[in-house]
Amino acid sequence: MSPNWGPYYLIPSEVIKTYSGTVKLRETYDEALLAKELASLGISGYVERVCNPWYFRKKNANTWIKIGESKDRSENFSVKWDTRDLENGQYEVMGLMHVFTREGDEEKAIARQNVVEVTVQN
Repeated sequence: MSPNWGPYYLIPSEVIKTYSGTVKLRETYDEALLAKELASLGISGYVERVCNPWYFRKKNANTWIKIGESKDRSENFSVKWDTRDLENGQYEVMGLMHVFTREGDEEKAIARQNVVEVTVQN
């Protein structure tokens, strides 16, 4: 089993599961565990960049809708999600973190998703 380097969902908080209005979504990852996973996959080089696109969908829907994307680790890959125009109900939010490595001219990428269930109540 590979190490769980993330992504880890941060905001609004682990205890807040009901969203209203504009919320700031954030995620992070564990660099040491990421390095172990890259090594176990035979991927060498340095981490050139990380980007985290965010998506949502009504619970049990098939299609994800993009909220936004961030490459800013210092802000925990945050994006703002405005829920005011959504119907009240159960939704899923996904962060799909991409890690890009580079060794010489060769770029490789891995990705992991993190899906959380939330309730929108406007």
